[in-house]
Amino acid sequence: MKYIVTIVFLMISAVPLKAQKNVPDKILAHAKGQLEIMLTNVKGIIDTANPTLVSPRTLENDKLKVVNSRDWTSGFFPGSLWYLYELSGNKKWKAEAQKFTSYIEREKTNNNNHDLGFKVYCSFGNGYRLTKDTSYKAVIIQSAKSLVTRFNPKTGVIRSWDHNRDKWVNPVIIDNMMNLELLFEATRLTGDSSFHKIAVSHANTTMKNHFRPDFSSYHVIDYNPETGTVLKKNTHQGYGHESAWARGQAWGLYGYTLCYRYTKDVSYLHLAEKVAGFILTHPNMPEDLVPYWDFNAPNIPNEPRDASAAAVIASALYELNSYSAKKNTFVIKANKILYSLSNKYISPLGEAKGFLLLHSTGSKPSNSEVDVPLSYADYYYLEAVLRMKKLKAGKRLF
Repeated sequence: MKYIVTIVFLMISAVPLKAQKNVPDKILAHAKGQLEIMLTNVKGIIDTANPTLVSPRTLENDKLKVVNSRDWTSGFFPGSLWYLYELSGNKKWKAEAQKFTSYIEREKTNNNNHDLGFKVYCSFGNGYRLTKDTSYKAVIIQSAKSLVTRFNPKTGVIRSWDHNRDKWVNPVIIDNMMNLELLFEATRLTGDSSFHKIAVSHANTTMKNHFRPDFSSYHVIDYNPETGTVLKKNTHQGYGHESAWARGQAWGLYGYTLCYRYTKDVSYLHLAEKVAGFILTHPNMPEDLVPYWDFNAPNIPNEPRDASAAAVIASALYELNSYSAKKNTFVIKANKILYSLSNKYISPLGEAKGFLLLHSTGSKPSNSEVDVPLSYADYYYLEAVLRMKKLKAGKRLF
């Protein structure tokens, strides 16, 4: 049976959380059906095609693309399974989450890029939060140790990439803010403050160099590794060096919100609020609050949307709502984004090989993953649903 999930409530943007009946439940039913399909498809590929492949990433020519653990997206599918277990309470999803999480463990010593937070914390981090399995704790700690080997005290930041040496000497991307959660948690788990201090250094240096006066963010900042001097301010996945790549703005919003969670440094809270203001009031933000892939893309409104950016923004706004004095503004906007995603961007049940959301954009300049489902869109979508459900029940998010 094919249908679009329809959420039964009116004007979600103006309705208090407590009045929104059964919203997450309807999304949950759809997610269960889709992830059942995804599991069947993924297991068929893993079992028959290539045993090194572990996690679905996207669709290519309507075929499921499954990646190995080294891929930066490998942790999102096990993370989605953990969220489905948390939302449903069904131990079946816990067992599947444990299985797919185990495939990522080999990455705990891989320090070839900054993506350990995405890979390990979305999988093992959620697993440890829900089970307190001490073996998961050990993986998180080792992963943090691997990540900090990329920190350069002369620049004050964690180097993002080792590739593209013809373009950049010491590149740091706004996405890297998302990996700081792994370091903050490592300090909580070990009592070793060095992880926390490195995360703060990275956040402070990024706050100084990545943001423009309007609180939009550059994608890539290149540093002199000996002096810490900024060499270039560029993009890699956005329209232009001075444009506002939508998912980059989402990473910045989410990253500084989580930094406030761990530090209570009000400078992080204020920056997150200002980044949210840039995003939500931008003249090129569509009415449904699902942004075009870049806020400055030249052919708006005839440009691809990015549902993944919208999902990250919604999830971040629910958390920001918990800290900010502007609570009503942020929760109303988060609700509206979730409504849009759950009605206009959702995959019909049984389609898209089991992905939840359609219409995301990976890298438009490379013509890569344009207007397709993406695993990280689904992950942050389910996280936003979970956060909405907790707020609706009057529970703390953390």
